[in-house]
Amino acid sequence: MPLILLVVVFYFLLIRPQRKRQQEQAQMQSNLTPGTSVMTTTGLFATVAALQDDDVILEIAPGVQTRWTKAAIGRVLTPVEDETVDNEEVERETLADETVVDAPERRGDEGSTNPKS
Repeated sequence: MPLILLVVVFYFLLIRPQRKRQQEQAQMQSNLTPGTSVMTTTGLFATVAALQDDDVILEIAPGVQTRWTKAAIGRVLTPVEDETVDNEEVERETLADETVVDAPERRGDEGSTNPKS
C-alpha cells in the first residue's frame, strides 16, 4: 500500500506538471510568427524573422540573422507598455532616497596598505 501511494504522489507532484510544461512549450514553439520577440534558452534576445520547417531565423540586430531550432526558443516576450514618467519627479525621488556620505579624497598612495621600499 505505501508503495502505491508513493507512485501516486510522484505522478501528481513530478510527472504530471512536467508533461504540462512540455506541452505548453511545444505549443508556444509551434505558434511562433515573424515579428515575435523571443528569448532563447541560452538567454539571447531576438525577433523572429522567418520560419523554415523546424528552424527559426532570428534577427539579433538590424541585418544580423541567425538560424536556430524551434526547441531553442525558451519563451515569447510580451511587450511592456511604456509609462510616461516625469524625469524631474524621478530625479527628486532618487535624490531623496540616496544618502551621501562625505569621504576623504585619496590622492596618490595615501591610505595604501603596501609600503614602498
